[in-house]
Amino acid sequence: MTRTDALALIRRYYDAFNAGDARGMLACLTDDIEHRVNEAGHRIGKEKFAEFCGHMGVSYREQLKDMVIFANDEGTRGAAEFMVHGEYLKTDPGLPEAKGQSYLLPAGGFFEIRDGLISRITTFYNLNDWIQQVSR
Repeated sequence: MTRTDALALIRRYYDAFNAGDARGMLACLTDDIEHRVNEAGHRIGKEKFAEFCGHMGVSYREQLKDMVIFANDEGTRGAAEFMVHGEYLKTDPGLPEAKGQSYLLPAGGFFEIRDGLISRITTFYNLNDWIQQVSR
């Protein structure tokens, strides 16, 4: 895979995210996808990733904007930086009550790519910033 291919794969993944297309996101992933979120758990496999997407789709409505995507020359690693424009729809256990609050949150993702698919996604954001925004 080339750098250009890796950039296109990551773009395809995030385009599916913005379209609310969980199947499109899953199509970009290896069967043994490793998904890490800085403030949450660590999950392995497409089934666990699909469960996460289902939960997120009920609790949050998000669009990722101002995206910049990077990849190494070998096309095996990538990263993206973006702004999350979101709405908190349904209370997530252990978090503040959802009342349709809007939020704007800088975030990023790091990727490993294997055999033309994403094999690891690590997402970072500032949970305390998000809590302050939705607690107003």
